[in-house]
Amino acid sequence: MYWRMVGGALFRQKGKMLMVAFTVALGASLATAMLNVMLDVGDKVNQELKTYGANINVLPRGASLLEDIYGLGEDSGLPDKYLEEGELGNIKTIFWAFNIVDFTPYLKASARLGVQGGIPSGEAHVVGTWFSHHLELPTGEALDTGMRNMKSWWDVQGRWLSDDDENAAMVGRIPAERYGISLGDTITLEARGRRTTFVVQGIFNAGGDEDEGIYVPLAAAQELTGRKGLVNSMEVSALTTPDNELSRRAAQDPKSLSIKEWDTWYCTAYVSAICYQIDEVISGAVSKPIRQVAESEGAILQKTQLLMLLITILSLAGSALAISNLVTAGVMERAAEIGLLKAIGGHDAPISALVLTGIIITGIAGGVVGYFAGLGFAQIIGQSVFDQAIEIKPMVIPLVAILVFLVTLAGSIPSIRLLLSLRPAEVLHGR
Repeated sequence: MYWRMVGGALFRQKGKMLMVAFTVALGASLATAMLNVMLDVGDKVNQELKTYGANINVLPRGASLLEDIYGLGEDSGLPDKYLEEGELGNIKTIFWAFNIVDFTPYLKASARLGVQGGIPSGEAHVVGTWFSHHLELPTGEALDTGMRNMKSWWDVQGRWLSDDDENAAMVGRIPAERYGISLGDTITLEARGRRTTFVVQGIFNAGGDEDEGIYVPLAAAQELTGRKGLVNSMEVSALTTPDNELSRRAAQDPKSLSIKEWDTWYCTAYVSAICYQIDEVISGAVSKPIRQVAESEGAILQKTQLLMLLITILSLAGSALAISNLVTAGVMERAAEIGLLKAIGGHDAPISALVLTGIIITGIAGGVVGYFAGLGFAQIIGQSVFDQAIEIKPMVIPLVAILVFLVTLAGSIPSIRLLLSLRPAEVLHGR
């Protein structure tokens, strides 16, 4: 009898129940889409930001940061320290190896520059690097990495180099203008008594200090400077977790952490944890986060997630209000029926349960439809914003189920209060 009464109520008020189901479906779809995107947006945002440069700088222990930034040579009196090129692949053996997106080494030196066969007379800042380097890893895997991926925003006239271009160079905007260098010109670089000729295959505008440099393949720079197998810095682009109090404490002094805190920090992709692990596998290395980049990534990610959470909350609040209005109107329509039930001895609790059962059944139906619609919305957002599919998170299913139940219940509270206030004598007499 109970379920016949529930079915009869749903059938008689099918218009309002369909509207309730539609309202729940709309709220559930937005919640599903936003929660899936929010839980997956960290990697997506980080991957987008990785196209704008590195967030970790690796230097030789004891080397001056000024040497890394300005490329000061031996005459500056700064320590002559290097990293071993052969050890750089070890970076892909750390705990967070899969979070290392790209990395590339640099060998920087001052040289004398000559153009079109002229005697080298001008000053030049030479940088040897990997442009597009195929690396065989200690794990037996292979990796293609290099500066071309990390500096994809550079405006390049001509073409990017490859590591096979032994006698080719890319010239920055500033030396190109200063010395009148054009595409196809031949330039001569002289350093430490060695002289090498290069053909200009590209002229670039990076919009920063890089515009001062002349970039050549790393092997050519090592030959020119007599530093075979050596580099003096490396840039790393890694997917990281935004910093918190634990990561900031660890960055200052990892030894100050308790064993439990250490395990949590080491096994979380904080930029400080990744830096620490890089130092463990590369001899004599000191890794430093590029704070402007790392902190900006964290701030953008947190604000993006907060925005999606607010959209979810507001959409569910709107659904609750709409459900409240629809269900209250439904109770008012059924006032005579409810009054009759009370008049023949029905108690408030069973009658309230009768009304709630119908609403919850409708809410479940709307929630199921809304969940699958939300999966579609999530993929639309992923393709539109990130050009990638959004990974479906199984944990969203119970979250959405709980939210749908709570929203449906919250929207039903005003109608239940109205139901409890109905007096059979007044209702049956039309008042």
